[in-house]
Amino acid sequence: MPRSLVPVLLAAGLVVMWSSGFVGAELGTRQAPATTLLAWRFLVVAGMLAAWCVYRGTRMSRRDLVLHAALGVLAQGGYLYGVVAAAQVGVAAGTSALVASLQPLVATALAVPLLGERVRARQTAGLVVGLGGVGLVVGSDLLRPGAAPWWGYALPFGAMLSLVAATLVERRTRPGGSVVTALAVQCAVSAVLFTGLAAATGTLAPPAAPGFWAAVAWVVVLSTLGGYGLYWANLARFGVARVSALLYLTPPTTLVWTWVMFREAMGVGALAGTAVCAAAVALVLLPSRPAASTRMPAGAASRARVRSGTDPDRGAHGTGGRAERVKRAGSGTEPGAVVEHGS
Repeated sequence: MPRSLVPVLLAAGLVVMWSSGFVGAELGTRQAPATTLLAWRFLVVAGMLAAWCVYRGTRMSRRDLVLHAALGVLAQGGYLYGVVAAAQVGVAAGTSALVASLQPLVATALAVPLLGERVRARQTAGLVVGLGGVGLVVGSDLLRPGAAPWWGYALPFGAMLSLVAATLVERRTRPGGSVVTALAVQCAVSAVLFTGLAAATGTLAPPAAPGFWAAVAWVVVLSTLGGYGLYWANLARFGVARVSALLYLTPPTTLVWTWVMFREAMGVGALAGTAVCAAAVALVLLPSRPAASTRMPAGAASRARVRSGTDPDRGAHGTGGRAERVKRAGSGTEPGAVVEHGS
């Protein structure tokens, strides 16, 4: 596989798998309460990942263990409870995806003062355009007959803030461990959290209906292993601004999912919003055109480097040479340092 396709596949996979979570929430809450679905989702996936980690003999430092446990509470406990509970009270999957997609603006705005990441003007424009796009996609749903109670829309909003907090904590602390090991810790914490909550509310016993277990399989394979695995993998590779921009594609993608699964029609606003979201993501993700440079004749360039003390074979100011410069450059980025991921 060409290496140039890897970023494209990671980005496309994140959009599809992350969108599946909103559909899975609607599938599951048609069969059981939100706490039941979440408890069995994480009991299953935590058991799978724990067995894999034991088989591989993986270990994690105490610091990384604590950090990933905190990320599990925020990115899975807080975020997923808000999304699934919103589906239970009647908030449409597309609307939850819209509110959750506000995460780019909040995360990117906070990444500037807290993480020192540089957000270019074109990225900022893309994020604002994307917000308008997702508004077009699901704006009409907010006023539809039989809409959820007003407080139900606060649930996905709180979920979005929880995911923002998890994203910034991860970027600030850079915990170690592979994606699988990190997910194992996060899912184990979520399993304890939601199992306790379901037991306390008397909703732990699962229904016998096959549809419930189909929904559990959906959210385990697609939403948890696929969605969260690709989220952290993309975040580590591309940074907050680019990964957050990809989430703008989740509302239109969720609408496609719901049309296929539940035959919910896509209106003109949804189609227009999809086009606007695509343009917004292109603004953020496409690489900037390199600045034009003035070429010097080879001989003149060589003489200039010698006079300025930057000849590659002699080193800066005529000492050290290429090997010494490479050695010094190789020690310039310490573990845990924040590296800019510009466009």
